[in-house]
Amino acid sequence: MKAMILAAGRGERMRPLTDTTPKPLLPLKGKPLIVWHLERLSDAGVTEVIINHAWLGSQIEATLGDGQRWGIAIRYSAEGYARETAGGIALVRDWLGNAPFLLLSGDIYTDYPLGSLIAQAPQLMANPEVLAHLVMVNNPDYHPLGDFGLINGYINPNLEPRYTYGNLALMRIQLVEKVRAGEVAKLGPLLVEAGEKGGVSGEYFGGRWFNLGTPSDLSLAEAVIMG
Repeated sequence: MKAMILAAGRGERMRPLTDTTPKPLLPLKGKPLIVWHLERLSDAGVTEVIINHAWLGSQIEATLGDGQRWGIAIRYSAEGYARETAGGIALVRDWLGNAPFLLLSGDIYTDYPLGSLIAQAPQLMANPEVLAHLVMVNNPDYHPLGDFGLINGYINPNLEPRYTYGNLALMRIQLVEKVRAGEVAKLGPLLVEAGEKGGVSGEYFGGRWFNLGTPSDLSLAEAVIMG
């Protein structure tokens, strides 16, 4: 199975740390954020990863190289400027192909077992109407209203209580089929559209999950991990 790690954002709220370092390379417990993902992807049996980047992307490539040290073949999608999530996926649709792939944001930390997402692949392949499977988490303080309701294993944008999409998913490329290569396009509206048609499954995860948007977020996550 292939995976895509989203690493193109500027990280404005993380400044000044991101003025000279791309956010996915900021250290968490002495290890770059994105390396936590690579290690867990490798442990889950993923052998091919593509990483998109824009801000200070050359540092990401220089730090991670070809991925050999993790047993992963890494490719890069140098966007020049960030195309948002759906736009970034559309740029590499040919490489991703038609099989389900893992999608992770480079600025989250979680101990969610990636093997559980991989196990959803046969279900997605068997049902062409289902375009993605999302990991949903408790609403963080900065996003109290959440994103989607979750009922009977499917998300619904119009139901409550609402949970937050954890920027961790199994996805089919058909979700972005309307996005032109090079277009700047967000993923959220596409998930809403598909979710209203019953085309997005989901699950709740109550374990460790941090969206590392600010220096204080980074400090909190490190404190929790260190115990």
